[in-house]
Amino acid sequence: MPTALVQRIHDSDIMAVVSVAGAGTAAISWLLGVAGASRTVLEILVPYASSSLTEFVGREPQQFVSEDTSVAMAKSAYRRALHLREGGAPVVGIACTATIATDRTKRGDHRCHIAAWSASGVATYNLTFVKGIRDRAGEDAVASMLVLRALSCAAGFPFDKDLYLDAEECVESNGVQYADPIDALMAGHIGKAVVHPDGSMRADEPFHGGILSGSFNPLHEGHAAMVKTASDMLGKPVVYELSVANADKPPLEEGEVRRRVAQFTGAAPIVLTGVPVFYKKAELLLGCTFIIGVDTAVRLFDKKYYSNSETDMLLALQQIREHDCDFLVAGRVEGDTFRTLADVRIPDGFEPMFTAIPESAFRSDISSTEIRADGVSGSRNVSA
Repeated sequence: MPTALVQRIHDSDIMAVVSVAGAGTAAISWLLGVAGASRTVLEILVPYASSSLTEFVGREPQQFVSEDTSVAMAKSAYRRALHLREGGAPVVGIACTATIATDRTKRGDHRCHIAAWSASGVATYNLTFVKGIRDRAGEDAVASMLVLRALSCAAGFPFDKDLYLDAEECVESNGVQYADPIDALMAGHIGKAVVHPDGSMRADEPFHGGILSGSFNPLHEGHAAMVKTASDMLGKPVVYELSVANADKPPLEEGEVRRRVAQFTGAAPIVLTGVPVFYKKAELLLGCTFIIGVDTAVRLFDKKYYSNSETDMLLALQQIREHDCDFLVAGRVEGDTFRTLADVRIPDGFEPMFTAIPESAFRSDISSTEIRADGVSGSRNVSA
């Protein structure tokens, strides 16, 4: 057992969900056999049957033993780790899919594919064994050492163990690393990124409180006033949220995303997501309250955003409710009328999810569109 290596992994701050199919079982024993495993291991999964692996990755792989499948498994393991972790500890999804020696002769290659999916990127390790020089336990041990290699590299320290490979064997390593969480988000690698007022960024950082979604083009005093009012009503912190995707417009370019984020420097944190609709936002922001204007509330119930299906619209609302999310709705001037939540028809049964922000508590007639038309920049000294 590579006790010292496993102990070093346990002494790091990384937490992992490990998924193995076909090989890598020795790694499970090694990780659990050294004191401190609970600091590292969130969950161990063995989706061995093809139906189990298909369910785990959300689709039937073209090839069950391949680099692509190991990446899909690692991605699912990462998402599971985000769900299971406590606090903001860094997490990684580790996966191994393999076909190795068994009780019958195999015509194809014996090989293993290992992947590590973390907030900063994905790394893969692929190895084709020379047949006949090891038994099943021997091939599993090599695959298991590659699992530890993936985990140790994700934890931030080099892997220096000898794999005792044959001269004809070589580990092929591939991977993608992102410059920062915004880069990873734009590539679709992570679900959300949080940019703090000091400019620091965290990928998939948990948050519970209120969320003011908007385009913030530009950020202005009306946004800050709404955040303050919502925070007072909820008794919780409220942050801004910008989606790089939009249901009615083309996705934002990375340069434009960074320009809008720069408005919050020194002022307030902002969450970036890659989803334009609230039922998808709710998956990323469990237990949060979305602060929206009455115009957005109207669009929330518009069937055109759900393939013109009322059933799909109701299912989306149900998903939001199941993720323990709800809404605060602010009034808005339209022409000469100040419209409020009372002017919106909420589908039966979903009324408790929506609370009006009283006009006496908040009213802002500032329009981002008018600010842009006037060529006036929004205030950079906005505090939440």
